Amino acid sequence: MKARVKWVEDVMFIGETASGHAIVMDGSPEVGGRNMGARPMEMLLLGMGGCSSFDVVGILKKSRADFVDCVVELEAERADDIPKVFTRIHAHYIVSGHNLKPVDVERAIQLSVDKYCSASIMIGKTATITHDFEIIEV
Repeated sequence: MKARVKWVEDVMFIGETASGHAIVMDGSPEVGGRNMGARPMEMLLLGMGGCSSFDVVGILKKSRADFVDCVVELEAERADDIPKVFTRIHAHYIVSGHNLKPVDVERAIQLSVDKYCSASIMIGKTATITHDFEIIEV
């Protein structure tokens, strides 16, 4: 996997992926930015949520669960001192569908957390990661 990050101005950067996608990263005005993009640490948190959601959706599809939506809301705390690593992350999964079984949703999340989500497993080396879920019947 390759990526490229190019400085634009002040504390704004353009991240380019090998798959041909680009994203703007920028800082807040307090650190010299213009608030034109996500912060790099926000990108890490989004990456973890995306990686895990990718797994959960795939596992639910394979189990033929009748779901129509999957959202994960993430809340993180960081260390006070530099390096300001994530120290705690909570992931709240909201899965909507028809006749979903809690045991199936929990299994999909647990497989992601314990086995498949590379991002969660890496970030879990410095942060305590917890999760819960709710099922919305539609």
